[in-house]
Amino acid sequence: MTSPSDNQLMLQVRDGNVEQLGILFDRYQKMLYNFFLRLTNDRAGSEDLVQEVFLRMLKYRHTYRGDGRFTNWMFHISRNTHVDFFKKRNREQQLSDEEQNVASQDSNPGDLMEQNQEVRLLQTALAQLSIEKREVLILSRYQNLKYEDIAEIQECQVGTVKARVHRAINDLRDIYFNLSGEKAA
Repeated sequence: MTSPSDNQLMLQVRDGNVEQLGILFDRYQKMLYNFFLRLTNDRAGSEDLVQEVFLRMLKYRHTYRGDGRFTNWMFHISRNTHVDFFKKRNREQQLSDEEQNVASQDSNPGDLMEQNQEVRLLQTALAQLSIEKREVLILSRYQNLKYEDIAEIQECQVGTVKARVHRAINDLRDIYFNLSGEKAA
């Protein structure tokens, strides 16, 4: 017996079988947590945001039509949740020095240390991008969403998404090389 699709589950939730939301939570909590963690670099905040997304999915279940991809609807809610969460805090998202310099406890010397340094440098560069550029890179590169899906989530044209990704990658590259002291190729 095949398991119900995400669209079918969310349609059941919309129609009053709210227990089905637990299955969707199990399927997507890690993906959303990673999305928010890359967006904010805040572990506790990311956990809170995941919880808030599923609460909003429950609250706004009546708006789910089921004619598109479930993940697009979920990421649309996620974007709004993120914006609202940080508006409440009334501050610009910044990484603390402590969060930027966290080293892995099980690192081995040599290549692993150099690789960890490059990852931290990339995370620092990513954090310096505007939230809009960071979001489009995370959706396209880390969440592996197609440009068409990102366009639906961001309520814009596919060409706009392509341009945003291109500009974000260029800015990320420039910031990365500036931080590393290397010259861009």
